[in-house]
Amino acid sequence: MPNKKQTSKSIASKASKVLKSKSSSKTCKSLAGSALSQTKKKVKNKSSSL
Repeated sequence: MPNKKQTSKSIASKASKVLKSKSSSKTCKSLAGSALSQTKKKVKNKSSSL
């Protein structure tokens, strides 16, 4: 049975900030990347600009 849990938007935002930070440790960045990999995927609509 697949795990259907997803990271919330607020946690994903914080994880993004950790990844952008130069002072974050490798462990922090690894955990942040893991959290972001579990977020809902955004689909970009290419036809909206036509």
